[in-house]
Amino acid sequence: MIALLRMPKAKLTFNYLKHTSTNPVRKWTINSLYKSIFEMLKNISISSVLDAGGGEGFTLDRFKKANIGEKLVCIDNSQEAISLGKEIFSNLDLRIGDIYKLSFRDKTFDLVICTEVLEHLTTPRKALKEMIRVSKKYLILSVPNEPIFSLKNLVIGRNITRFGSSKGHINWWTARAFEKFVKKENVKILKSKHPFPFTVVLLKKLNFKS
Repeated sequence: MIALLRMPKAKLTFNYLKHTSTNPVRKWTINSLYKSIFEMLKNISISSVLDAGGGEGFTLDRFKKANIGEKLVCIDNSQEAISLGKEIFSNLDLRIGDIYKLSFRDKTFDLVICTEVLEHLTTPRKALKEMIRVSKKYLILSVPNEPIFSLKNLVIGRNITRFGSSKGHINWWTARAFEKFVKKENVKILKSKHPFPFTVVLLKKLNFKS
């Protein structure tokens, strides 16, 4: 397990604290999420991966260790997160980037992944369109299944005064509502999984023939 960096917790990102937490519930939910993602990718050939809004690179590190993809890139708009990530994962390609305006050409990556990001965005559809643009073949997206996510928070004693709702979640999706959200774009849902308390979808661009 990655040890906590020696700096005040106030300077550590929430994503960093989440991925390095020793809380058994949090560890189980994160591992369940990644297990679902990798199960979705079985028998799919991937050579290039973009993690959009990937923070410090924890997800990209898992892809690298699973030998998925040869070209792996993570972008995030937080200099703090990218700086932390470069300390932890010196072997990863971590860059400052804008999810609303990705600095890549159309169809650059075989797979674009975006985990636990869209619920925080003021204009998630704009970000989704941009990720579809730079994807050559597939996308994997995950968001909290909000009713279940809020219940989980209540169980572990988080956000009690907001009935379990996370302050940073601007968009609230049930599993069905999120699937409806993505279907409005030029994509097809190939697989959908529901590891507690998330919704995860594997999408294929409709103009891509596998």
